[in-house]
Amino acid sequence: MRSASQCLARMSVSCHSVSPPSAVRLLIALVLALAAGCGGDKAKLSRLPGDAVVLAFGDSLTYGTGAGESESYPAQLEKLIGRRVVRAGVPGEVTAQALERLPAALDEHAPRLLLLCIGGNDFLRRLGNSQAEANVRAMVQLARSRGVEVLLIGTPEPGITVTPPAFYAGIAKQFAVPYEDAVVGEVLRDSGLKSDPIHPNARGYGVIAARVAERLRKSGAI
Repeated sequence: MRSASQCLARMSVSCHSVSPPSAVRLLIALVLALAAGCGGDKAKLSRLPGDAVVLAFGDSLTYGTGAGESESYPAQLEKLIGRRVVRAGVPGEVTAQALERLPAALDEHAPRLLLLCIGGNDFLRRLGNSQAEANVRAMVQLARSRGVEVLLIGTPEPGITVTPPAFYAGIAKQFAVPYEDAVVGEVLRDSGLKSDPIHPNARGYGVIAARVAERLRKSGAI
C-alpha cells in the first residue's frame, strides 16, 4: 500500500514527462486515484451488537422501487448481517428533503449505524452538485453528532460512466467514514439487474445488499 506522499511523488514525475494539457488531465486522474485507492479505505466502524438497529436512509434506491418490499436492499441486507435494518427510503426525495426528515428518523429508530444513500434525484433534476454535497455533509455531521456511525453509499450521476460525483469521497474522507463508491453504478450499468433505467430489480438490490454487507465486514461492524 503506497502512502499519500509516495502517490503525490509519482504524480509529479508523471506530469513532468508529458505535454501541459495532458499533464493537467493526468494530474486530475491521479488525484482521483489517490482519493479512491492510494490511501486505502481504512475507516472502521464499531462492532454492531446482535440487537443493534441499522437505519437504511435514502430515496427510491433505499425504498426498493422496482422490486417487492422483501426484495429491497435493506430487507436483503438484514438477512445477510443478522441485525435489524430499518428501510427508510422515500421515492423522489431530494437531499434537502432528506436532511429535514433525518432528525425524526434518528429519534424514532435510535440506530447504531446509518446507511446513507441519497443524491440521485438532485442529479436527475439538475439541482446542482454543490447543494447535494452540502446536504449530504450535513446529514453525516448530524448523525455523527448524535453518536451514530455512518456508512456512505455513493449515488451515480446520469451519463456515460454512471459514477458518483467526487464529493462523496471527500465527505467520507472528512468524517473518516466507510464509503461504498461503486456498487450502485455497477448495478445500473447492467440491464439484467435493472427494472427500469434508474432502478434495480430484485437481483440488483441483492447485489447492493451483498456489497454493503461486505463493506460492513471489512470495516469491523459485523
